[in-house]
Amino acid sequence: MTAMAAAEYSVLVKRTPEDVYAFLAEGLNNPAWRTGVRSISLASGPAGKEGAVYAQRIAGPGGREIAGDYEITEARPGEVIRFQVIAGPARPHGVFLLTPEPGGTKVSFGLVFEPTGLMKLMGGMVQKTMDHEVAQLENLKTVLER
Repeated sequence: MTAMAAAEYSVLVKRTPEDVYAFLAEGLNNPAWRTGVRSISLASGPAGKEGAVYAQRIAGPGGREIAGDYEITEARPGEVIRFQVIAGPARPHGVFLLTPEPGGTKVSFGLVFEPTGLMKLMGGMVQKTMDHEVAQLENLKTVLER
């Protein structure tokens, strides 16, 4: 059985689910809240919608840039964004779940990765990276509540 890596984090953002969704769905906003994103562009498909592919360069081990391209696999405005990383050494799939709450929106960010081959040997590093990635929701909260 493969050791699966998973990470999840939630925050309450003082904005409507529609506002949070619009910001998250547009991948070009990633550098505003995800510290590891060096560059991003819409490679194909409709921006922020199912089928959109974003070409992304992210900070990798030792500070070198690596590919982190992803495709939006499900997009339900105000509710859910699912994506699959399609380039790079680790290719997790992820989900943003948006739930209306008094005073704002509960934003939950989850990542799941099933390592294969040599990536199995890097389980600890992969887990640490995923934990850091989902915790960046704190930055999202700061940006959206400004």
